[in-house]
Amino acid sequence: MSRSIPIGYALANLPRYTSYPTAPHFGPLGEAEYRIWLSGIRPQDPLSLYLHIPFCRSLCWYCGCHTSVTRSADRIARYGAALLKEAALLAAALPAHAGVASLHLGGGTPSTLGAAGLRSLFAGLRASFGFRPDAELAIELDPRVLDEEIVAAMAEAGITRASFGVQDVEPAVQRRIGRVQTEEVVARGVGWLRAAGIKAINLDLMYGLPGQTGAQVAATARLAAELGADRVAVFGYAHVPWMKPHQNAIHTEDLPGALERLRQAETAEQVLVAAGYRAIGLDHFARPEDPMAVAAANGTLQRNFQGYTTDAAPALLGMGASSIGGIAAAGYAQNEPNERRWVAAVEAGELPIRRGRATTAEDRLRRHCIERVMCDFALDLAALPPALVAEVRPALAPLEADGILDLTPDLLRLTAAGRRHVRHVAACFDGYLGTGAGRHSAAV
Repeated sequence: MSRSIPIGYALANLPRYTSYPTAPHFGPLGEAEYRIWLSGIRPQDPLSLYLHIPFCRSLCWYCGCHTSVTRSADRIARYGAALLKEAALLAAALPAHAGVASLHLGGGTPSTLGAAGLRSLFAGLRASFGFRPDAELAIELDPRVLDEEIVAAMAEAGITRASFGVQDVEPAVQRRIGRVQTEEVVARGVGWLRAAGIKAINLDLMYGLPGQTGAQVAATARLAAELGADRVAVFGYAHVPWMKPHQNAIHTEDLPGALERLRQAETAEQVLVAAGYRAIGLDHFARPEDPMAVAAANGTLQRNFQGYTTDAAPALLGMGASSIGGIAAAGYAQNEPNERRWVAAVEAGELPIRRGRATTAEDRLRRHCIERVMCDFALDLAALPPALVAEVRPALAPLEADGILDLTPDLLRLTAAGRRHVRHVAACFDGYLGTGAGRHSAAV
């Protein structure tokens, strides 16, 4: 058990490090600079696309995403049309490239576009960008609002991977987070997907929810294994009501404490590993034959705004209100988050970039260190500039003393007990931590 490590580590608030520099350090960024970044994409570079669909049928109180509730068909249709126009504008701004290797539809609930909307969107994306034959096309789904018509449209569009939000199977916990869904609804959705030929299934679970117990976390993890999910993500609930006011519907006094959160995370891991899954990074699990498990084993696992990924494309292009993308050699770019202003900008023929961060050579070096620590639980210090190693060693020393990592002159490696606290190790390489106004979620 990780309880041998001082509990103070679990009490700290730290970034999730899905980017570096992290989003609180973004600033104003304009279309003209972004177009310069795009011009640096090379003919041999594959593309990764992220499309944000910010609509849901109802609001889940735990949600930390940029989303809103709507049932307006006109609003959704206008958004879908604007996505197609943004795709065409973005494609026209690109130099020659090697086609789309990865696409992710996130939200929100992307299926709110409807069957016809999904077919239209994918037809437009293929026409604008061109997809590689082996491209992975992934979508996030809410099993409560899925039907066979939507599944058929997804299969026709070429979707290869789908992620279901499950969170917790206990009805009492579900009522406390505003998301009631039965195990039967989840199983039915998984069956529909597999019958349609969409074989790669991800299930997303959570710990640290109000009123949640370790036994409930274990039951949910067992369900994921019984359903044969290829990947399972087990996220710690991030209570950030200062950013997401709807989270005030969740009472702080109902949340598990730091030690209980730690036990719940470990319980989920024990169940999934016993069921044959490989632990991947901080919070993912995959079947041994899954590409994510293979990437973790051979040291090619990546991390981006969707978390752990096998996507190694040097250009991630975001579309939709609030979406974030990044070009490895240039920086990060975020779209206008306000839906109406985003639509207006796209309809005016603009790439709707509003915020971002150009990265320096030092940023990219530190990003490499943070990514390898987060993905490999190890870092080759001998390959780093001696000045950086000398700078971070004083910060690493107390983590070594507390059993989180082992240090040699040439290698940093987290201990088995320390892996749960990997964000603390990553933070040692963060040159911006503690500057600016950013607030972060619990480190465990």
